[in-house]
Amino acid sequence: MPAPTAVVDFDLRKTIGKRIAELRNQHGWMLKEMAAKLDVGFSVYTKWEYGLHVPPVEKLIQLAEILQTTVDYLLTGNRTEGKPLHNTRLLERLHALESLPSEDMEAAITVLDGLVVRHEVEASVSRRGSARKSG
Repeated sequence: MPAPTAVVDFDLRKTIGKRIAELRNQHGWMLKEMAAKLDVGFSVYTKWEYGLHVPPVEKLIQLAEILQTTVDYLLTGNRTEGKPLHNTRLLERLHALESLPSEDMEAAITVLDGLVVRHEVEASVSRRGSARKSG
């Protein structure tokens, strides 16, 4: 059975590597720093960026988290409309809410909506207060 990276087209591997390198550079990290963050050897990591190999799935997931993007973007270049959810505790709670009865789920959504609106109002009032002081 061929290695998983052998089945991935060379141009696709190069494109994935280029996306990883661009995101790493946006964060201002050196190649060795990224290799350390991923707990892989320097030569392994550079082969990913140069398109010689594609990271295994678990490392793609870790890369997406570290680079604050999605695996979909790393693989296809497609950006999602919204930001990916990085807080795993929040994500776990949201998944748990889906199994609740609909009235409980709606109550939780109402509470979340209230928190978001309160934050937006406080931020707006704070901006207006700052504008008045400087104006």
